[in-house]
Amino acid sequence: MNAVITVLGKDNVGILAKVSAECAGVGVNIIEVTQSVLQGMFAMIMFVDISGCTVPFAQLVDTLTEKGERMGVKVHVMHEDIFNAMHKI
Repeated sequence: MNAVITVLGKDNVGILAKVSAECAGVGVNIIEVTQSVLQGMFAMIMFVDISGCTVPFAQLVDTLTEKGERMGVKVHVMHEDIFNAMHKI
């Protein structure tokens, strides 16, 4: 099972490292990541494997959302099935 994690907000040091560390801490494996800084705004999309996640998906969402709030960025986590359903024509 996979999920998509997006992070948006004002750029500052360590955003990728902090989100990655949170994922690693609960057994979430990062498959792909892309990030950009556009006029001081940080934008990142991560495609992650959640099959080895040691906490329920809802708890992962809450944890990453709260982590983002503490860092001053918006973190959104979406299960791959929901993502695919939303973008299906």
